Amino acid sequence: MVQDGPLGLIRIGMYGGPMPDRNENTGRYTGKYPTEDFLSAISAEDGLAGTGEIAERVGCAHDTAYKRLQQMEDEGSVVSRKVGNTLVWEIID
Repeated sequence: MVQDGPLGLIRIGMYGGPMPDRNENTGRYTGKYPTEDFLSAISAEDGLAGTGEIAERVGCAHDTAYKRLQQMEDEGSVVSRKVGNTLVWEIID
């Protein structure tokens, strides 16, 4: 979802996507990305996607995606496996 920033401008992140919301008190970006964004990114890649592909679709840094996907794996919503030099992620049904 794209949100309007100050003066009606749209905030665009380094990777072309909208930036996460800002904390109203500190002005810092919260850096939170909804789990649904990651699940949708995997689904959009036919149910199996590399960390870089997911990061690009979500609009976050590779490291951010990797950490969030690891958390989701610990929670039991995705599973990862190594394919060559790439870590790929799949949604657990």
